[in-house]
Amino acid sequence: MSLSIRNQIPGTVTAVTTGEAMASVKVRLIGGQEITAAITTEAVKDLGLSAGAAVKALVKSTEVSLATGPVEGISIRNQIAGTVTDVATGGAMGAVKVTVDGGELTAAITKDAVEALGLAAGTSVVALIKSTEISLAAA
Repeated sequence: MSLSIRNQIPGTVTAVTTGEAMASVKVRLIGGQEITAAITTEAVKDLGLSAGAAVKALVKSTEVSLATGPVEGISIRNQIAGTVTDVATGGAMGAVKVTVDGGELTAAITKDAVEALGLAAGTSVVALIKSTEISLAAA
């Protein structure tokens, strides 16, 4: 299956905590970063997820925010450090490619944000992704 979701990073499930409707799935990405995905308990069962399962973490580029350093005092737990490799801006929006250990992420952010943060190739950034915005696919 082909997907329009640009951000697809392989990893391995390290823990699954299930509730009645939702589950928290911890994943170690191929680059060693730890992320958490909040998905339905039904999806955990359908995908057969348990510790050791190979997965791909999928994130739409519109769900990736960028900061110029780690952010404290925020509920977003997924913070992945990387380096900007390319910035393409149009009249209103920009696409920022970020190399992270084990892969690449693309963030779709406003042109104003690109300019305010001074983003250019070589800029160190932290990609911020809410756990509810990460989907998992069995690898």
